[in-house]
Amino acid sequence: MPNRLAHETSPYLLQHADNPVDWWPWSEEAFAEARRRDLPVLLSVGYSSCHWCHVMAHESFEDEESAAYLNAHFVPVKVDREERPDVDAVYMEAVQAATGQGGWPMTVFLTPDAEPFYFGTYFPPQPRHGMPSFRQILEGVQAAWADRRDEVGDVAGRIVRELSSRSLALSAAATQPPGEGDLHAALLALTREYDASHGGFGGAPKFPPSMVLEFLLRHHARTGSEGALQMALDTCERMARGGIYDQLGGGFARYSVDRTWTIPHFEKMLYDNALLCRVYAHLWRSTGSDLARRVALETADFMVRELGTQEGGFASALDADSDDGTGRHVEGAYYAWTPEQLRAVLGEEDARLAAGYFGVTEEGTFEKGTSVLQLPGEGLAEASRTESIRQRLLAAREERPRPGRDDKVVTAWNGLAIAALAETGAYFERPDLTAAALDAADLLVRVHMDQTGRLSRTSRDGTAGDNSGVLEDYADVAEGFLALSAVTGEGVWVEFAGLLLDTVLRHFTGEEGDLYDTPDDGEALIRRPQDPTDNAAPSGWSAAAGALLSYAACTGSFRHRAAAEHALGVVKALGPRAPRFIGWGLAVAEAALDGPREVAVVGPADDPGTAELHRTALLGTAPGAVVAVGEPGADAEEVPLLRDRPLVGGRPAAYVCRDFTCDAPTADPSVLAEKVGLRA
Repeated sequence: MPNRLAHETSPYLLQHADNPVDWWPWSEEAFAEARRRDLPVLLSVGYSSCHWCHVMAHESFEDEESAAYLNAHFVPVKVDREERPDVDAVYMEAVQAATGQGGWPMTVFLTPDAEPFYFGTYFPPQPRHGMPSFRQILEGVQAAWADRRDEVGDVAGRIVRELSSRSLALSAAATQPPGEGDLHAALLALTREYDASHGGFGGAPKFPPSMVLEFLLRHHARTGSEGALQMALDTCERMARGGIYDQLGGGFARYSVDRTWTIPHFEKMLYDNALLCRVYAHLWRSTGSDLARRVALETADFMVRELGTQEGGFASALDADSDDGTGRHVEGAYYAWTPEQLRAVLGEEDARLAAGYFGVTEEGTFEKGTSVLQLPGEGLAEASRTESIRQRLLAAREERPRPGRDDKVVTAWNGLAIAALAETGAYFERPDLTAAALDAADLLVRVHMDQTGRLSRTSRDGTAGDNSGVLEDYADVAEGFLALSAVTGEGVWVEFAGLLLDTVLRHFTGEEGDLYDTPDDGEALIRRPQDPTDNAAPSGWSAAAGALLSYAACTGSFRHRAAAEHALGVVKALGPRAPRFIGWGLAVAEAALDGPREVAVVGPADDPGTAELHRTALLGTAPGAVVAVGEPGADAEEVPLLRDRPLVGGRPAAYVCRDFTCDAPTADPSVLAEKVGLRA
């Protein structure tokens, strides 16, 4: 018989709806039940494409005996971390503070007042590798609750007090954006952590450093630093040639388990692919790299093809695991190949060529003689033959059991996808990609946004979830809307961005101007989360700074500019010391230091001169440049940057401004190219 999760919309929660565990969703009702029964709460947090979440579910939550014990002695609560990032953030902070590490599945034991007192992640069904079993953990916690209640209460109270006392200790000097010296210090710190042999930063596991790459590209564009560009180029090439990139279908896996980008953790997330699509498009814009162009387009096509939903948005993720053909769910089964499988699809000669091209060996590079496809060397002499082999392998792979898809639409991640697809469509003259960005933006306005500018965090099947948006939702969607306006010339997206950013200023900003991840009128947790550092995606704090900065440039709003500069103060404090964890903030700081440049293009929509100036402006590499395009003399209420911009000699014209000073307008695309840093 299904449990209470059967009524939820989250695919992750629905995966547990038939567990014998009597799960509750996160709710006041669950904690009221814990108070009524005088029992502790077991909080289990995960997400649908989490491999070890599935393992623990199969081993423990689907086990009748474990479930019976759990139901008798605890009130079990299941949370989708992607749907409730606020709940996840608060308790993950507690887990990391107590254990020095974190991860998912996250297992936390709480009092009926939601105060944590014992922590962990994955627990096996039997003791192994020095880890206690899940049943041992349950029995130990139950005994402590029954026999040492005062001790449990003291521990819980101490943890809550410690979490509540934490705050961002920033100096008075760190209320202004970073200067030239701060950004140079951040670059030097990155250089020290750079893996010169394999690209990227640090060792294994190695994650795509999307936000840091954006900083490096912007820093190069502003300063001409060849070192910054080389780190970005080498890292992007290594990733694109590695197993972390899907050499057949496009798109990136979550991370590499090794430092060489060879063996991925195979789940594919929307946020990774949106961010990396944009990075590779910007790399092409800076260098003209054919590899960057191919990867940007293939990643965009992957998002539309594999993650696009019927309603126009983009699904969250594809699982790492799939059926290996024997009924077993195995990580990477959909993506890995043996030489024998190549021969079955391609025949002997083409299989031999493909094995050399993709690095498939008899002993295998992955597990049990299978290999993850890479591009270790040059392509085949005949490009048409390479493409034929790739398409035949892709068609054969389509016949395999597919990984599961988490089809909830997460607001923030769709904002990232809108920005990436809008720009990629514009750069490579792919109007279908821009149209996909418009469809997603329309869905967010229709389904996720109410009339007051408040957002829901998720939707599924066109119905908004019962969850409030967090800071990253408002910031990333505003960023996406502003990018969409720059590409399409539709000023309404600037208006929508302003509505969202006004909510940020009103409900997510503290008295001292610091930003919080949750609104002031949101659900009260044991601590109001506040984290300016990037994780898998830009922090809400840095993303808000970027969107506020761009909106101020579009509209001339001093209020939004001041808020952006205050938010960037944390980058001044953290950037030189921990640049890998505040890459998006550094990228935004590059834009602030550059101006950002404001480009207004005016001209009739059907005039080729307008289109050429508009394209030149979009392809400029000036960090964070803001672009607006519109008819001459049109009402500029939506985009004040276009106000009072006449034609020049009856011809379409471009106006470039910076630091409240405007250059003379030009009708010459070559002159504009020089002003916006367009690659020669």
